[in-house]
Amino acid sequence: MANKIQKTNAIRLVEQQKVAHDIFQYDVDRDNVDGITVAQKIGHRTDEVFKTLVATAGTSKYFVFVIPVQAELNLKLAAKVVGEKKVEMLPVKELLGLTGYVRGGCSPIGMKKLFPTVIDASAQALPHMIVSAGKLGMQMQLAVDDLARLTKATIAPITQ
Repeated sequence: MANKIQKTNAIRLVEQQKVAHDIFQYDVDRDNVDGITVAQKIGHRTDEVFKTLVATAGTSKYFVFVIPVQAELNLKLAAKVVGEKKVEMLPVKELLGLTGYVRGGCSPIGMKKLFPTVIDASAQALPHMIVSAGKLGMQMQLAVDDLARLTKATIAPITQ
């Protein structure tokens, strides 16, 4: 491979656990870091590419939601699944300090701390899913069950 892959926490963890995965790299346009653009750049359907969202239910209560890039998180469903009355999106300015990742490069794997994680039920129809590999310009494809095991995730319908 011509481009040497820079190891991120997500990649290190996947390799350490001997999980089969593929890495996709793409050129980053800082004005377009949305998941639909990323799916186009790596040549995959939007239903295969998932974004990682971090939400909070108040002081020291954080949750990670992994949903298809074209979908929207249903905050009421998400709150119900994690046993909270209400969750709201974490402000972007708090993302790096809490997770170790930046917006557009936030992986559900290898955050500073393992937060309760929920993968949208739509992933169950797929043999593999693609999530951020932990930095802008890099995505990782792995089996849905492997992602769920690595993140101790539950799988539930959380999108509208």
